[in-house]
Amino acid sequence: MSKICELTGKKLMFGNNVSHSKRKTRRTFLPNLQTKKFYIPEEDTWITLKVSTSAIRNINKKGISACIKEAVENGYLKR
Repeated sequence: MSKICELTGKKLMFGNNVSHSKRKTRRTFLPNLQTKKFYIPEEDTWITLKVSTSAIRNINKKGISACIKEAVENGYLKR
């Protein structure tokens, strides 16, 4: 499974570990992804999504239907 949020498009990033002596080695920053089931009342169905915790906060704020609509418009989710 890919490490990409299906609603916001967040994915892993690359950077450096920097030691005390300023020596740099490559590392990855992983998004905080959770697999979660959401109920869509308009369609009367359940949907399972792999979403970041910030996307879960957006769903609590806006609602699942609005977030899915945004994700489809931005091309992160295919419906």
